[in-house]
Amino acid sequence: MKLIDGVRQACRLKHLSLRTEKAYVRWVRCFVNHHRRHPQYLSEADVRAFLSHLAVERQVAASTQNQALSALLFLYTHVLERPLGELGEIVRANRPKRLPVVFTREEVRAVLGHLRGDHRLVASLLYGSGLRLLESLRLRVKDVDFGQQQIIIRDGKGQKDRVTVLPGTLFDPLKRQLRKGKVLHEEALDEGFGSVYLPSALSRKYPKAAWSWGWQYVFPAAKPSKDPRSGVLQRHHVAESAVQKAVHRAVKKAGLVKPASCHSFRHSFATHLLENGADIRTVQELLGHKDLRTTMIYTHVMGRGVAVKSPLDP
Repeated sequence: MKLIDGVRQACRLKHLSLRTEKAYVRWVRCFVNHHRRHPQYLSEADVRAFLSHLAVERQVAASTQNQALSALLFLYTHVLERPLGELGEIVRANRPKRLPVVFTREEVRAVLGHLRGDHRLVASLLYGSGLRLLESLRLRVKDVDFGQQQIIIRDGKGQKDRVTVLPGTLFDPLKRQLRKGKVLHEEALDEGFGSVYLPSALSRKYPKAAWSWGWQYVFPAAKPSKDPRSGVLQRHHVAESAVQKAVHRAVKKAGLVKPASCHSFRHSFATHLLENGADIRTVQELLGHKDLRTTMIYTHVMGRGVAVKSPLDP
């Protein structure tokens, strides 16, 4: 079996996401191209040299270097079945300490005002519920609870489930979105398809669930596409890049110069909740942070956090 095919097969046996599979394949190829040898003939010293090369020569971010390390650990453990020993000292990429980019309330309204359709509703959920972009796009119909006024995030970052708030102002837009999605789903069923991607364990346990309305995406793509793994024609969710580009354009049209992105809406959700007096542990749970220190960074960007008066002011 070819090395890359082995990596793909191992990823699927471990039920890793397609994004993780692609990342691991990319890093294994990069590792092989760097040393010009098959990994089975390389040692811990070669892995250490490659990771140091990423930090020194390519000057990658710390998160990128960590992803490369995870890929190589996976390769040697689950593909070559030769777990790596002690790697020793690795030149680590610097992890800069940056404050999150946060919108003011006026800036949130301005940016949302330049978004339309699905993109506006997705961005509204990022700000109104504190979702990550992919959490919003992967949202299933069954996980929007109007009665309890909450959204259930399944298998979020760190493979954790959590519950967050559903803004009442989004009830009507979301219900219109669901009506539109149901029409697409019923048309797909009439045309002989209409299933949606499910994790492999769920698809085996509930073989008919993929065709049910409750499992469909809240933000379905306009056209069906073939699943890159199974080859089955299914309707995926709206593309991540489409929303990112729309938000980037909206930020420019709003006249903002700060380096804002989709994630700035989530940062703003946390910051504005804290400014309104919300308990920091409640905000931690809504965001799904494992460590309270991650949430505490928002206390540094709160509008009322600076009590010192400048000496230049009268």
